[in-house]
Amino acid sequence: MTDASTALAQSITRAGSKQTYYTVRLMVDRDLVEDCFRAYGYFRWADDIVDAPTSNDVSSQSDDERISFIRRQKELMNRLYRDERPDDLAPEEEILADLISHDRVENSLLQSYIRNFLAIIEFDAYRRGRLISQAELTWYSNCLGKATTDGILYFIGNGHPYPAGEARYLGATAAHIVHMLRDMVQDTAEGYINIPREYLEANHIGPADLDSPAFRAWVRGRVEQARRHIREGKRYLDELDVLRAKIVGYWYCARYEGVLDTIERDGYLLRQWPGWVCV
Repeated sequence: MTDASTALAQSITRAGSKQTYYTVRLMVDRDLVEDCFRAYGYFRWADDIVDAPTSNDVSSQSDDERISFIRRQKELMNRLYRDERPDDLAPEEEILADLISHDRVENSLLQSYIRNFLAIIEFDAYRRGRLISQAELTWYSNCLGKATTDGILYFIGNGHPYPAGEARYLGATAAHIVHMLRDMVQDTAEGYINIPREYLEANHIGPADLDSPAFRAWVRGRVEQARRHIREGKRYLDELDVLRAKIVGYWYCARYEGVLDTIERDGYLLRQWPGWVCV
């Protein structure tokens, strides 16, 4: 199924994010290009399934269907890492099967990417329609930061001894903070609440009270936190001696710094952002 999964993964990637498609083509290690498409393509597909709206529309997902789906994906991942390949895989699941079959290094960065990214999607499947705590919100961003960074360092300069330390993940963690601010209006309408329950209760506001002084103050604090993380993340990038990793890291940060600039110009009043595709 390798050729089929490669073609499908490339198709999903190109449709989902042309920037990601060409980044993979130009920056990823030549022998890992196909697996990088698989990594993005599978999780783009899984994320879209979990994020499908809940309604009476035939294309929507019920909560039970969403949870059943993510349980199947989690069990599939675990079985594949035990060298058990089921016979009833969907074409998109064949992408994951082929990807994991190429991962033969114990506790690899690829495995970290796969397990952390699936944990994020699982969290989204369960959190829809409920408030989340500050601890959950922090875990969410940190997990995404680790998944994204480990993926980049696996596919670009694979095997290179990249420096360890907390700063390694801060740029991608900042990107997720900005991502949640950027998507706040749309996410809230779809049942994903990206502001902590404790803050809402302490300030007697709701998730849709975007224009309230307390909500804007919270947004400002998140913007300032993201700025600090990006600065530290760039210091980490400056230490790297793999140019392609530096370019991708700076490019990644720059996209989200532009969003922060807009939020600041808007006086920390969040708004709908049409036409955006995140990587």
